[in-house]
Formats: sequence, structure tokens, C-alpha cells
Amino acid sequence: MSVSAEDHISRGESQLAQFAKRLVRHKGAVVGLCFIVLVVLAAVFAPLITPFDPAAQDYTAIRQSPNAIHWFGTDELGRDMFSRIIYGARASLLVGAVSIAIAIAIGVPLGLAAGYVGGWVDMGISRVADAMLAIPFLILAISLAAFLGPSLTNSMIAIGVTAAPLFVRLTRGQVINVKSEDYVEAARSLGNSHARVAFRHILPNVLPALIVQMTLTIATAIISEASLSFLGLGQQPPAASWGSILNTAQRSLTTAPWIAAWPGMMIFLTVLSFNLLGDGLRDAFDPRSR
Repeated sequence: MSVSAEDHISRGESQLAQFAKRLVRHKGAVVGLCFIVLVVLAAVFAPLITPFDPAAQDYTAIRQSPNAIHWFGTDELGRDMFSRIIYGARASLLVGAVSIAIAIAIGVPLGLAAGYVGGWVDMGISRVADAMLAIPFLILAISLAAFLGPSLTNSMIAIGVTAAPLFVRLTRGQVINVKSEDYVEAARSLGNSHARVAFRHILPNVLPALIVQMTLTIATAIISEASLSFLGLGQQPPAASWGSILNTAQRSLTTAPWIAAWPGMMIFLTVLSFNLLGDGLRDAFDPRSR
């Protein structure tokens, strides 16, 4: 291995170490990341840690308050709330991950094309994105989900398509700023193709902004999934999701408030954690943004 290659590797490791130090100094981001990891682990290992089948009904234990057997109490059908909350995390996290993947798959290539090519391509893509952004996020997601039909898969598609314009605008703006840099001009002067310049030299330099936006949009996707499930357009019974649990809990707010308290608290804490992590990542990627 040449000395220059070793220097390049050590420089990369040094930058990664500096990034990690800046992120660790952001206490809110660390707390948010720890909670997100805890929720992800609980969702992955749900069959191992839940004491009951989340769909199993027990009519002798209807609306029991939290106790030694049912830690979070039971719902209107005697189902264990702790098990349903853990399995509900699967639906919320799955929607967050898949919908963001859809949004990135649509938004990043279109934003890259709009920012790099410019002209009528930029005008056409930007006008469509602006038209979609003019409609409130949740209203557009509800409309698409209602058009596609009530299911968890369709809610993922609806949220992903609705979030795509956010990534179109962000990617376009970042590309316009980056493509005039000296290293991009140098790459062009060396005879690199436009595709190589765009994907090899421009896209990696806009990834930090995209990563931050991803964490913030996942939080929005989780809220949207809960809203769609609450309206009956997301996860369908008897499968558990935090939004569908809230939907059934509205009939028991006075007699069994814990049915609504647990999913509401989980939505709040998970969304807060992703927002804290996004703030920490933004500061870690660019300390000047503080």
C-alpha cells in the first residue's frame, strides 16, 4: 500500500472520529438515538419479549388496568396492551423506513436531474414538486391512501409519494450549490461524463443534507401512519399499529385511559427522538449551522 493511500485512509478515519465526537457532544441526539435503537430492537425481537399474542382475545380480562400480568393493561377485547404496543412499533418503523426509501428513490434522481441539467428539465420537475408541496402533507397523504385503498402497503406508498417533493427540492438546491465548485469543474475538464460527474462527484457531497432530512421525514412518516391508521386507512385490524390502537381507544377514554396513553406516548417519544437525532446530525455534519 502506498503512503498516499494510507494517508487517505487515516484522513477518512480522522474525519469520522471528529464527526462522532461532535455527535456525542449533542446530548439530545444521543438520547434520541438510544431510544430509537431500543424501539428497533423491541420491534425486531417482538416474538421473544412479548408475553402474549397481540391478537389473542380474553373476555375475562377486558379493560384491566396495568397489573403484574398485563404490564400496560388490556384493551376492550382483553388483548394485552404491552404486546400490541411492541408489535405496533413494527408497523410504524416499517412505514417510516419504506416510505422514506420510496421518497428517496423518486425525489433524489429527479432533484439531481433538475439541479444539474437545469433549463426546461428543472422547470418541469420544479413546477410539479411545487404543486405537490402547495397541498398540506397530511391532506395529500390521506387523499392518496383513500384512492389506493386501506392497507399498510398503500399507506407506505401514499406517504412515500407525498414526501418525494421534499427530497426533490432539497436535492435540487444542494446540487445547484455544489455543481459550481472547483472540483466539479476539474472533473468535467478531465473528460468525465455528465452521469459520472453527477453521481460520483456531486451526489456524495449532498448526502449529509439528505441524511438529516431523512431522519426528520421519518418522524413525519410515523405521525402520518398513525393518522392514516386512526382514520382506518392504514394498518387493518386485528393487526396492531399505534394509530389503529388510538382509533379503538377513543371509545374508552374515560373508562380505560391507558389504552390511548401508551400508543400516544410511544408516538410522541419516537417522533421526538428522530427530531433530536436529526438536529444532532445537522450540527455534526456542519458545526457552523449551530
